Amino acid sequence: MCDPEKPSREAAYCEIQAARGSPRQSFVAAGGLISLGPNFADQDRRAAGYVDRILRGEKPADLPVQAPTKYELVINLKTAKALGLTITEKLLATADEVIE
Repeated sequence: MCDPEKPSREAAYCEIQAARGSPRQSFVAAGGLISLGPNFADQDRRAAGYVDRILRGEKPADLPVQAPTKYELVINLKTAKALGLTITEKLLATADEVIE
């Protein structure tokens, strides 16, 4: 069944995420070389599934522990250049964001 409110909730969620930014992006934008970690937006969506299951009556103790499934890689080329490092094209191609 289609939920007519779903698109507006998703759009609001994306706006909040974009405004708050990722700690990894902030770290690398502030001069960090590279950051790799779980994708927080994906974890938030998955947590919502847990909340739904709990509200439908499942016991939290019965829910499995889930490890992150999506990761985010951010690279700062300016910092790499300052350190005299060369980042391979293969690594750059896999990055979610490259700061130049």
